[in-house]
Amino acid sequence: MVRIALGQLNTTVGDLDGNAQRIAEAAARATEAGADVIVLPELAITGYPPEDLVLRRAFVDDTIETVDALARATADGCDVIVGFADRSAAGVHNAAALLHGGAVTARYAKCKLPNYGVFDERRTFIAGPGGVTVDVAGTDIGLSICEDAWEPGPPFDRYVGTPIVANLNGSPFHRGKVEERADVLRARAAETGAWIVYVNAVGGQDELVFDGGSLVVAPDGSIACRALRFEEDLLVVQIDDQGFDAEERPPWAGEPEEVYRALVLGTRDYVRKNGFQEVVLGLSGGVDSAFVAAIAVDALGADAVHALAMPSMYSSPGSITDAEDVAGRLGIRLETVAITDVFRAYEAQLADLKAVEGLAAENLQARIRGNDLMALSNRFGWLVLATGNKSEYAVGYSTLYGDMAGGFAPIKDVPKTLLYELCAWRNTVGTTTPIPDAVLTKPPSAELRPDQQDTDSLPPYEELDPIIAAYVEDDLGIDEIVAASIGERGTVTRVAALIDRAEYKRRQAAPGVKITPKAFGRDRRLPITNRYSGR
Repeated sequence: MVRIALGQLNTTVGDLDGNAQRIAEAAARATEAGADVIVLPELAITGYPPEDLVLRRAFVDDTIETVDALARATADGCDVIVGFADRSAAGVHNAAALLHGGAVTARYAKCKLPNYGVFDERRTFIAGPGGVTVDVAGTDIGLSICEDAWEPGPPFDRYVGTPIVANLNGSPFHRGKVEERADVLRARAAETGAWIVYVNAVGGQDELVFDGGSLVVAPDGSIACRALRFEEDLLVVQIDDQGFDAEERPPWAGEPEEVYRALVLGTRDYVRKNGFQEVVLGLSGGVDSAFVAAIAVDALGADAVHALAMPSMYSSPGSITDAEDVAGRLGIRLETVAITDVFRAYEAQLADLKAVEGLAAENLQARIRGNDLMALSNRFGWLVLATGNKSEYAVGYSTLYGDMAGGFAPIKDVPKTLLYELCAWRNTVGTTTPIPDAVLTKPPSAELRPDQQDTDSLPPYEELDPIIAAYVEDDLGIDEIVAASIGERGTVTRVAALIDRAEYKRRQAAPGVKITPKAFGRDRRLPITNRYSGR
């Protein structure tokens, strides 16, 4: 019999001492609960992903020293299986250690290093030679780390007949990821005949959100228990010849709740882990800014959220009253600063150059607003939240140094059509509906010229978003998208050109929470200078 604690923790990249302290506290709780061992996430000591920090010799040295100190600090408690950055004669490894009796008694180096999507581990790590089995309370436990489980073979081919395999993870969230993980773990259980103890990280790290959702998969492929999602958890399970026992947890939520919780967690951790206490955003009366305001309040509390309405000569009276309504519902303070006089001053200054005309005049309004928000950020230390969505960022329907200005963009990876679904769900939670019907039902508009609507420049979002998903997330070409009846050729060709042309803008955009299988940024790397458009 062995009692295992799944230590689902929210660590911070680079905070070696702080992470070790959190691990020691979790180990103490696990010991008190009668656990023989606590299993922590991948690279829990360093935080995940440490990226090029592990190319610094001093960082790896400090990490190894931290693991040794943690072993001494947990000597009187249960065993600890923890992820860290290790070094051997071959190089630096994404590794796991068994801490027992005050020392590191076993080491394992990850065999399979992912190098796709957001992962770039072959840049920083060397793969390990194969499986390692450790003895915990008289029971053999095989060690593995994240990607090791995603394909058959090493190290799992060495664990056939091993009763339990621990799998340490830093597996980021995206829509549909839960089902993918379950399928993978069932396959490894079938391959080995083992109980798979899957422990995942939780928390936000730059663009990534780790949703937790640690679980145990039985040898027959059934899910025996699940930890919480989007929050820390310590789940103690007992595995023996007679069966399995674990604490109960509530069922996992599906969409759209899981997406909303990812956005809230990602925003909270980006703000807090980077040392900010308060945020500011432009509240226009539109659905994007209203939704971002709701996320910010849920993440940080109303007292930490500041809003600025910046009407121009083209702003409708309804937009101003809608912004006031949203602020009132959320309990945040709203200040109003009109930008018309500043715009007229620019217009007069550049009159001889005829620079403030057409699209340039529209973009100038957005840049004035961006300057106002950044002034408040500089003066009061508030982080600016940009409010653009994935549909807009995809086709460049956003202004560089204007509405794209900011330190973090919470809905950068949220398509407009999904945004409305999330708003509808959020309005069902609690006693107050934060997003008024007037905001949800009015036609989207940037209000940068008279009677402007988004559909003046773009296809309806119901047509646009599937094309973006096919071109960006699925990497389909124009012919393939048309053949799949996703869009009409002229529209698809135009949208693809807009997406390609806007790459230079996205390179300069603030980071934002990844919630789709392929987000802009580190998930999708295309050249700015690029003449390929298909044949």
